[in-house]
Amino acid sequence: MALFRRAKQASTPLTGRDALLADLDGVVYAGPGALPHAVDSLNRAGESLRLGYITNNAARTDASVAEHLTSLGLTVAPQDVVTSPQAAMRLLATMVTPPARILIVGGEGLVVEAEKAGYTVTRSAEDAPAAVVQGFAPEVAWTDLAEAAFALQLPEDEGGIPWISTNTDWTIPRDRGVAPGNGTLVSAVHTAIGRLSTVAGKPETPIFEEAVTRFGAQRALFLGDRLDTDILGASRAGIDSALVLTGIDRPKHVLAAPQGSRPDYILSDLRELHEPYPDVVERDGVFTVNAASVRVVNPDVQIISAGDSQIDLLRAGAAAIWATGLAIYAFRVPEQLYADPFHRP
Repeated sequence: MALFRRAKQASTPLTGRDALLADLDGVVYAGPGALPHAVDSLNRAGESLRLGYITNNAARTDASVAEHLTSLGLTVAPQDVVTSPQAAMRLLATMVTPPARILIVGGEGLVVEAEKAGYTVTRSAEDAPAAVVQGFAPEVAWTDLAEAAFALQLPEDEGGIPWISTNTDWTIPRDRGVAPGNGTLVSAVHTAIGRLSTVAGKPETPIFEEAVTRFGAQRALFLGDRLDTDILGASRAGIDSALVLTGIDRPKHVLAAPQGSRPDYILSDLRELHEPYPDVVERDGVFTVNAASVRVVNPDVQIISAGDSQIDLLRAGAAAIWATGLAIYAFRVPEQLYADPFHRP
């Protein structure tokens, strides 16, 4: 991973890339407004790289997402946006052939993609749907979840119909704070029927594979704000990743990240895409990033030098803890190491 390998002089996270793939909520915007420095940094990257946007949010169409991003100051066409409903339809096509009737739980983004794929949409279990596809929308109500549960009563191995969820994000960042995401709604149906859905979006690979194919990327970098979906999904798809601390996951989550969910780069905000990314230097068990140094002497994580940059201290601390191969609860971690001065909604 880039966090541990020695980089060339002045190497940035974008050095050698042919595409930059970005999550949206918590990376580009929170609610309707852009996050600080996101638009300028992405526009600068777009001068030399192909930009693509990948979102688990199933509430909107690719065209409406592109319009929103354009209103923030980015140049985005609908084909630059890969959505979880698109991934869901690709997955559904392997199970149910159009023009089969499918029950949709979700909003316009999911309905439009289902109709583009040739399916007939219903909202009622009484219409004998051939599958249920569930995605987030602010207007999803208890009655919608109940219809899904009614349609899915019979287990699939006993002849029941397929159930695809666009994603299982537990939370979603909004301009007023963090709100329940599609994972909470999927969990409600699961609790009622005892079945698990097949997931099309992050952290599963179909949505990443669609993006890589669509943008012809061979050396892509994926930007995300969540370890359990963005970073894990990129890792599963073999794509390098950067976690930006402007969304859901915080420094304490970075330190506790399990193998497979550890980003190649840790960024305060998107300006650091264009800044030299510092090496992690290990000597006699001490991990140093610029002027910040951390070591682990069981069971204590010790700050040798805090340096003058909280992000460098976090990078050094993550490297030291991850190198042990042990879970975070095995250690006593000083609060200074996971201090959180970074912007979030």
